[in-house]
Amino acid sequence: MITATQYLETEDRLQYNFFPNRSGLCQFRVRAPNDAHIALSPSAAETTPMYEIFIGGWGNSKSVIRKNRSKPDVAEVPTPGILNEHEFRGFWVRWENGTISAGNEGEGSPFISFTDYERVPIEYVGFCTGWGARGSWVIEQREGGGPIPAAYTQGPPSHAANVCWVASSNGQVPPRPFVGGEDNGEVMYVCRSNLNGALLPGKLLQSHGNGYVAWGGKENPVYEYEVLCDFGGTWVATSGGNIPSGSLTAGQSEAGEPLYIGRVVHDGALTVGKVQPSHGCLYIPYGGKELSFKDYEILVQ
Repeated sequence: MITATQYLETEDRLQYNFFPNRSGLCQFRVRAPNDAHIALSPSAAETTPMYEIFIGGWGNSKSVIRKNRSKPDVAEVPTPGILNEHEFRGFWVRWENGTISAGNEGEGSPFISFTDYERVPIEYVGFCTGWGARGSWVIEQREGGGPIPAAYTQGPPSHAANVCWVASSNGQVPPRPFVGGEDNGEVMYVCRSNLNGALLPGKLLQSHGNGYVAWGGKENPVYEYEVLCDFGGTWVATSGGNIPSGSLTAGQSEAGEPLYIGRVVHDGALTVGKVQPSHGCLYIPYGGKELSFKDYEILVQ
């Protein structure tokens, strides 16, 4: 993944600096005492329709989402001390299927969100400060203007470089997810989630509103998870504890053993789960249970 870092200094004048962005996600860090403003717009200008997210407004006491620069605000939450004039604070902004949300760097759940019946085509993101504040910004961007999705994290040590996991929740699917299987005609994505001290690869079905991981003999629903995105891997047939070269390390057991991503056809569904080499099998979450298989496919780069 080729990335570029944009450095931006904003004055105390509420004038947006726009960057092209059609990805649905934006990640940045900002150092400011208050009022870090982000605009989501169809063009490189303040226009109608448009959304604005004010982080640390009203003396760094609350954050809001505003549509078309009009009051009343469509969403408002108390966020005392969310910004700091002496240190950079990281955030992400996401827009997808009419939902606008913002969260803290490294956290999958937003601290503010708003769902609009009008689907506004967002193509530019703007940044500015005001109300007595100047700001320093570090904006991570993909080559071509798209940002690195919010809360991308690197997994445990892996053969695969530049593997990206995007934090999400409640059935939401980030842009450019990796498709791992299908169930009754519905696309199944590869996800992972923390459970009982382990980081477990599993499956995500958007219609269910959550992901699932296999652990403790059960199919465990997870409502906060990470989705594998921007990945060009392939599936290789294997069996037992045989781990082919280049297999993608996607998690670890509670004992620290690396876990891999596997899949198998069961009951007519091509289902994703975890490969645990010491157990010599693939485990899938299915039908409320944790099911094991000696023959399966494993994901490699």
